[in-house]
Amino acid sequence: MSRAGRRSQLLQAGSVRGAGGDCRMAPDPWFSTYDSTCQIAQEIAEKIQQRNQYERNGESTTKLTVTIRALLQNLKEKIALLKDLLLRAVSTHQITQLEGDRRQNLLDDLVTRERLLLASFKNEGAEPDLIRSSLMTGGAKRGVPNPWLLEEPEETRGLGFDEIRQQQQKIIQEQDAGLDALSSIISRQKQMGQEIGNELDEQNEIIDDLANLVENTDEKLRTETRRVTMVDRKSTSCGMIMVILLLLVAIVVVAVWPTK
Repeated sequence: MSRAGRRSQLLQAGSVRGAGGDCRMAPDPWFSTYDSTCQIAQEIAEKIQQRNQYERNGESTTKLTVTIRALLQNLKEKIALLKDLLLRAVSTHQITQLEGDRRQNLLDDLVTRERLLLASFKNEGAEPDLIRSSLMTGGAKRGVPNPWLLEEPEETRGLGFDEIRQQQQKIIQEQDAGLDALSSIISRQKQMGQEIGNELDEQNEIIDDLANLVENTDEKLRTETRRVTMVDRKSTSCGMIMVILLLLVAIVVVAVWPTK
């Protein structure tokens, strides 16, 4: 994916022009949904506290029980929506892997809290300390550390969501610069490979031409060898004929030569 594509996905919410002319980033839908989910969980905790108080005082809890059941169902649906939004953001590279892990930690804490709230609603044990602590914190607010985050990374601790978004942009820009450098190196390597391939093709052509030349020369040598052999045979035959002729001449001369 190109740098422009990743940046457009990260900033898909766009930016809006403020009254003073400055450009502000639209809120992240995941964090907006997370905030509302935290508020629902806190409301459930308060309702469970109230219901338990009613039970101790012998008052009717029917209405509260119905309300808590509806809120628990809403909490379950919100958590499912958060999971879907996080999966989409990670798979489309709208956020970094580090931010994806951080959000997954937040989501895991929410799932744990939902389980504790459900157990407390069913009176399956004492009220969790998380319920009492959530009532004292006043819920999650934008710009302050989330009280449910057990281990937040040091680099994002105490940062608001807008500051985290800016940090993400900086990380993505650094990653883009690294990818550009890597792309440049790969391009040079590719060019060198193509040049080496062209050189090898030329060398192969030279080798093929040399092999053809050697084959032609070898054929010529065999032809000349056959000719030399034929000439040698003819020379041997001619020499014997000359010897025979000389012998015959000598015999004739002796025969006709006058004797004294």
